[in-house]
Amino acid sequence: MAHRSTHPAGGAIPIDGAGNAAAEPGARGQPRALRALLPFLRPYRWPIAAALALLVLAALATLAFPMALRQLIDQGLPGSGGAADSGALRRQFALLFGVAVAVGVFSAGRYYAMSWLGERVTADLRSRVYAQVLRQSPAFFETTQTGEVLSRLTADATLVQTVIGSSFSMGLRNAVLGAGALVMLVWTNPLVMLVALAAVLVVVLPTLWIGRSVRRLSRASQDRVADASAIAAEVLAAVPVVQGFTAEGREAARFASAAETAFRTAVRRSGARALLVAFIIIANAALLLWGLYRGAEAVLAGQMSAGSLGQTVVYALFLAGAVAVLGEVYGDLLRAAGAMERLMELLATEPDIRSPEGASGATGQPGAASDAPLALAFEGVTFHYPSRPERAALSDFTLRVAPGETVALVGASGAGKSTVFQLLQRFYDVGAGRIALGGHDLRQWGLHALRGCIATVPQDAVIFSSSALDNIRYARPGASREEVIAAARAAFAHDFIEALPEGYDTFLGERGVRLSGGQRQRIAIARALLKDAPVLLLDEATSALDAHSERAVQQALDAALAQRAGSRITLVIAHRLATVQHADRIVVLEQGRMVEEGSHAELVARGGVYARLARLQFDA
Repeated sequence: MAHRSTHPAGGAIPIDGAGNAAAEPGARGQPRALRALLPFLRPYRWPIAAALALLVLAALATLAFPMALRQLIDQGLPGSGGAADSGALRRQFALLFGVAVAVGVFSAGRYYAMSWLGERVTADLRSRVYAQVLRQSPAFFETTQTGEVLSRLTADATLVQTVIGSSFSMGLRNAVLGAGALVMLVWTNPLVMLVALAAVLVVVLPTLWIGRSVRRLSRASQDRVADASAIAAEVLAAVPVVQGFTAEGREAARFASAAETAFRTAVRRSGARALLVAFIIIANAALLLWGLYRGAEAVLAGQMSAGSLGQTVVYALFLAGAVAVLGEVYGDLLRAAGAMERLMELLATEPDIRSPEGASGATGQPGAASDAPLALAFEGVTFHYPSRPERAALSDFTLRVAPGETVALVGASGAGKSTVFQLLQRFYDVGAGRIALGGHDLRQWGLHALRGCIATVPQDAVIFSSSALDNIRYARPGASREEVIAAARAAFAHDFIEALPEGYDTFLGERGVRLSGGQRQRIAIARALLKDAPVLLLDEATSALDAHSERAVQQALDAALAQRAGSRITLVIAHRLATVQHADRIVVLEQGRMVEEGSHAELVARGGVYARLARLQFDA
């Protein structure tokens, strides 16, 4: 089970199909890559405005605190202890308490508003990215692991949420606070201000330089975590196989190796960020101590009152604290920028297979009748899988199927049978030739309209983590309970479903672990029958059934086909030839080419490939 680390190609991220801005050239891994969040923020202008107003009010209230403190020191403390002095002291402390209440109320409102905004935008972002991933063609999943996608939807989106809901808010608050402190320092002591501004530049410029290393290592750390997640997702989905081959130790070691690589990368990132934090703290301490020293000299020289010194010291503290927090926020922005890049790479990835412009109606053609019988035609189709371009999966394949006809596809594994089904559902586009349904090229159909005309029973039945009722109703969410039960009866599934602990409402477990293989397949057949589509694809639909169940299901399928006699097209893939003897036609494929075509009797009499397969199976 080889692991492949797959990340979308680097380079600029384009504008996605919905017109959302993605990361700009030159913005990769930098805070301005977060501009891609703007389309997600625009719908919430008023909550953002309210949060910003509360943020500014909280910052202004905080800036008022040193002024109240100066009045307390200069006016409330020097009294003689009489009643008037005690009253002044009480008034000054009441003023300080009022300022503290304002800071608390406005800060709480700002925190709630920004937290709500962070959660809301992150939920929208996750939903948009997930919906975009679901639109991707199978070619995307040939090169992108599920664990990689899940890592982006969870860990990366959480980083973005942290920035919007917390770090960004703290950054803005401290930017306003720091700017206000600078203004007050200019007003009270211009000399202190000039030196403080120079000190800020001394802090900021090295911070930007160190931040480049943090940014690069943050992106690398997120990629390595995604690698470990991809390994875990792949192995956990195949635990019985892993245990069956006693590979638990090997897989644990492989995950441990990926986790160790992620750990080493994270340690390097943490080291760079620790250096950044140490530099900011030391530089700010130097700034604060210098301000205290100059202020103490001014008080001793009679150039400044004790209250003014206290005010200056507090503003210097505000400035130092704001610079320190902004340095921390900058580090968070760097990590979130890397996470946002990874999310936008998914969001900007357009599917290879898309509906045509202006597709409408049943066939993507305006005014087309949705209930007319549909004929199917493969005309000189040649196709190569993107992951295997050197070998044609189908070569010059031509087949016409009339409404009401049942055609079976037989041949060895890899002959191209499943490829026919994949192309008919337009999971891939043909390389040469064309496929027409109802007289229209599949590329003229809207994807939802096309796939809505097709019901499929796959060889590996897919069961979702829900009830039996919901699993069958997945084909037609609006179906009544009676319609679901009728489909289950037709698929020979009603009896075993009724025998489950809660009948049709029984939870079937992840991937249907509470059912046998044959039971899962009958659920899948019931789902396809409930859809009642004009095209029915059966891919080894009875392969997991015992002989008794296979006969019953075959009869049920025959009865279901008879209900749409003259209109439904049925294509059947089968290795067991006994299940397709009564098909109208049998098509034999070999290495992507049609080598024989006819009824069972005709092909047996011809003595070719089909006859040899029949002898091997029926004689046995």
